[in-house]
Amino acid sequence: MVQITYRIVEHDGGWAYQLGGTYSETYPDHDTARAAAIAVAREQKVPDENTLIEYANASGEWITERADGHDRPEVDVEG
Repeated sequence: MVQITYRIVEHDGGWAYQLGGTYSETYPDHDTARAAAIAVAREQKVPDENTLIEYANASGEWITERADGHDRPEVDVEG
């Protein structure tokens, strides 16, 4: 099973949650950013239908693949 961790970090004059090199929108304070990250983490655990997903890899290439809606990651929030 995949493990992902959202980290609460200072960003763009406020606070955001970060996964890899991607930041959320900016929130005015740490607690609001943490609450948003916890909400997103909960959504990660909700099973869904199998579907096609698209995302950009580290090189900027767009990848299309089928995602198993029941293969959900383990999610943590740090910070």
